Amino acid sequence: MATVIDNDKNTYTGIPTSKMLLWIGIVSIIMAFAGFTSGYIVRKAEGNWVEFNLPRAFTISTIIILMSSFTMQMAYIAVRKNNFKNAKTFAITTLGLGLAFVFSQFYAWNVLVDNGIFFVGNPSGSFLYVLSGLHVLHLVGGIIALIIVSVKTIQEKYNSENSLGIELCTTYWHFLDLLWIYLFVFVAYLA
Repeated sequence: MATVIDNDKNTYTGIPTSKMLLWIGIVSIIMAFAGFTSGYIVRKAEGNWVEFNLPRAFTISTIIILMSSFTMQMAYIAVRKNNFKNAKTFAITTLGLGLAFVFSQFYAWNVLVDNGIFFVGNPSGSFLYVLSGLHVLHLVGGIIALIIVSVKTIQEKYNSENSLGIELCTTYWHFLDLLWIYLFVFVAYLA
C-alpha cells in the first residue's frame, strides 16, 4: 500500500494552507450567523412576534449532532493510531448520524408546518427556518466532506503520517456541532 504524505505546508507559516482556509471559512460562517442572530434580537424587539414551543425534534437533533461529534473525534483518533477498523466504523457512524440530523431537521420543519408556523407569515417562524436551514446547508457541505473522508478511510488512505484530510473534516464537524448548539440554545432559551 502506497502512502501519500500531504505536503500542503505553507512555506511562510508552516501551517497547511487548507487548514488556514478552513479557519477563514469558519470565521466567515460565524460572522454570518452573528448577523442573523443579531437581526433576530432586533426584529423580536419590534413586536409582532409569535411565541411558540420548538418541536421536540430539535432537541433530538441536538443529541444526534453531539453523538456525531464524538464519533468523528473517535474516527480521527483511530486514524492517528493506525486503528483502521475503528476508524472505518466511527467515520461511517458519523456519516449516518449526520444524515439522521438532517432528517430530524426536516421532521422538525414538518411539525412546525403542522402547528401553523410557516416560513412566511410571522417573523419568529421565518427566523427559525432561516437559522436552521442555513445550518443544514452548511451541514450538507460537511456531509459531502464526510462521504469523501469515509471513502478514504475505508481505502485506508489516512494513517498516523497522513491525517490532514480527516483532521480538517473533524474540525469542521465540531464547528457545525458547536454552531447548532449555539443556535438551539439561542432560539430555545436566550432570545
